[in-house]
Amino acid sequence: MSELVLDSVSRWYGNVVAVNDVSMRIGPGVTGLLGPNGAGKSTLIALMSGFLEPSAGTMTLDGERVWRNVEVYRRLGLVPEREVSFAYLTGRQFVQANAELHKLSEPRAATQRALEEVDLEGAADRTISTYSKGMRQRAKLASALVHEPQVLLLDEPFNGVDPRQRMHLMKLLTRMGEQGRTVLFSSHILEEVEHIARHVEVVVSGRHAASGDFGAIRRLMTDRPTRYTVRSSDDRALAAALMGQPSVRGVSLETPTGTSEVHVEVTDMGDFARALPTLARSAGITVRDLTPTDESLESVFTYLVQS
Repeated sequence: MSELVLDSVSRWYGNVVAVNDVSMRIGPGVTGLLGPNGAGKSTLIALMSGFLEPSAGTMTLDGERVWRNVEVYRRLGLVPEREVSFAYLTGRQFVQANAELHKLSEPRAATQRALEEVDLEGAADRTISTYSKGMRQRAKLASALVHEPQVLLLDEPFNGVDPRQRMHLMKLLTRMGEQGRTVLFSSHILEEVEHIARHVEVVVSGRHAASGDFGAIRRLMTDRPTRYTVRSSDDRALAAALMGQPSVRGVSLETPTGTSEVHVEVTDMGDFARALPTLARSAGITVRDLTPTDESLESVFTYLVQS
């Protein structure tokens, strides 16, 4: 059983800090690396896999430094987000090339096993240039699995994968975790992580925001206040009426473009959704527009960091 350990790891490019003082442990099982786009997930995976040197801190696999340590690649497999650059090869040739680089005793047999494992054997003898994005993802995964690594790192592995392939991949990663392998995959989509990872590491703007059970962190995200913009036939009267609602934490009346709008911060979305129509009708107000202003995943993570 293998464990990746990041100890106060930072990575910067000139004046740009991509990862800032991150410490975490990634052990056996499936771990989700969760965060909005641009959070630093790809940089962290590049550091874990030894493709980037930490600017500060240490990155180890089972106590051994990863950077410039060729031996760790016998235990580690990487599925990068970037596209396969060997499009002129067939899927089989691409996977077998990695088997031969690892000097496996039976590269052809290992290649066939890996292709079957990702459900790509039917298209194995076509060139990668003819593959869909989902098929190219599976070719990368087969290449990463050909030497049966104890640690598997995947950067946004579900991008471009159709629903059937997605379910197959989720089952494969779950099975590997149950076998005691260390599997970490990054995603900016909560639902992808929820299906297969009970343990998550959350990063926002290069910083480590949260770590632990997915359910507990998900509840914290769900409990965040929700913000709406409301436009109506009488915004001033609506704002005054909303201030008395128990589910409303804050109300402001603003005029950004000459026309007024009400900004509302809500602690209970369900209660607010039920109360607003009744409140407007009783006051003789017509609600013309109701827009959530912080539904993006990034706003959820930002709230998590600040809470």
